[in-house]
Amino acid sequence: MTEEKRPLLITTGEPAGIGMDVALGLAAEGKLQDFARPIWVTADAKAMQTRAEELIAAGVLKSTPSWHTINTDINADNFDVNLVAQISQQSIEADRAFILLNIPCAAPVVCGQINIANSAMVAQQLDIAHKLAINNTVAAIVTGPLQKSALIDAGIKLLDGTMFSGHTEFFMQQSGCEKVVMMLANQAMKVALVTTHLPLKDIPAAITADNVRQTVQIVIDDMREKFGLAQPRILVCGLNPHAGEGGHLGMEEIEIINPVLNEFINMGVNISEAMPADTLFTTRHLANCDAVIAMYHDQGLPVLKSHGFGDTVNLTLGLPYIRTSVDHGTALDLAGNGGASATSLYQALNMANEMADKSLTH
Repeated sequence: MTEEKRPLLITTGEPAGIGMDVALGLAAEGKLQDFARPIWVTADAKAMQTRAEELIAAGVLKSTPSWHTINTDINADNFDVNLVAQISQQSIEADRAFILLNIPCAAPVVCGQINIANSAMVAQQLDIAHKLAINNTVAAIVTGPLQKSALIDAGIKLLDGTMFSGHTEFFMQQSGCEKVVMMLANQAMKVALVTTHLPLKDIPAAITADNVRQTVQIVIDDMREKFGLAQPRILVCGLNPHAGEGGHLGMEEIEIINPVLNEFINMGVNISEAMPADTLFTTRHLANCDAVIAMYHDQGLPVLKSHGFGDTVNLTLGLPYIRTSVDHGTALDLAGNGGASATSLYQALNMANEMADKSLTH
């Protein structure tokens, strides 16, 4: 398989949710063929067929999309990614929308009804996706939604023995990364976060020189390596109103954030000092910016999502491979009845494809 033709891999996630729905929706519309790469999908083959029939009955699909199923008795402990690559390369047909890597569920799948007996299958999808990405069999991972509570209730743990806490932590630990960075992106802007899911009262303590420095370096590296920007232009939000107002509204900018940013400025990086967030997110500044670094979740993401909620893609920077994700949850109430939109999955695939192409030219 040539480098430029390495597949994009979709993990459909929680089988009771809409992960299969949106993949089937794109396949039925012919949109998976928009990318000059094969599309691989992880799911239970029987559940996928049943879901397609349910969507036909709901009037969403006219017919079942065509795919090629690979039954490899997939097991995370003995999974042979090279075998899968060889089989798919030989057997894929031009009229097939995607390759389905069959990962059987332990229990029957019922739309909208979580069954923790199937949580091991959800985790297995991620393990296999990591293996396929880390050995360069696939060009990128595009993750569908999962139900974290179901994996926790099933006792699924991360590599370090802690309870499952999400895609990001799973891939970070599997890849041996000390830190990764959450970025959300749409057509209007790209926003990376120094801190993510923390209560507001805990954020100041998490704004350390090391945390800011690592975040900035990861953003720079991935903007260069995965977005093909030799000299990315980066703007950074301050933590406090008015970026601290010269110390009158907080000292974090003076004592922590700006000293770190000046290290990068002195190295020739095109990055700002801490700026007031209420003026940074204006057209004048964003027009000359490739990425924004915000200090916390609700500082940057509400602005970004107000410019394109359904078109927003979640990225994990700092991994040794490309990972994008939909920006919605499992939407259990929409599974199987045709209410799910595939827009976010399409945008996540599109961004993964663009990043993979730009990585080739870097």
